[in-house]
Amino acid sequence: MKLTLDNMEVVKELAQRLAACSVIARYGEEEALSLAYSLEHLERSMHVFLNEQLPMLLDPTVEGEKLEDLLNDIREEFRHILYHIHDPKFLRLVEPTHEWLTVCEENGPEKK
Repeated sequence: MKLTLDNMEVVKELAQRLAACSVIARYGEEEALSLAYSLEHLERSMHVFLNEQLPMLLDPTVEGEKLEDLLNDIREEFRHILYHIHDPKFLRLVEPTHEWLTVCEENGPEKK
């Protein structure tokens, strides 16, 4: 599958169009480019998960240490996705708090 935000010219053209939107411009001069870059990264991460990691996860021959490594890679890809959802101000409304994004103990959630 070909990525749609596959080069800087496409990203910059998108940023120019986004800058003309009042819902984006109200967040400041840099928001349009920040959002365009985040969308590029989101597309790449979702592509990795859907086209590479998920098929491997469904492969019954992937087990043991290889499965654990894959799960860690998926977790890291999701962390990257969350970062790029929270980076542009416009998308922060999707999840406005940071509390649930904190890393917890490997053995389970932190107790307060």
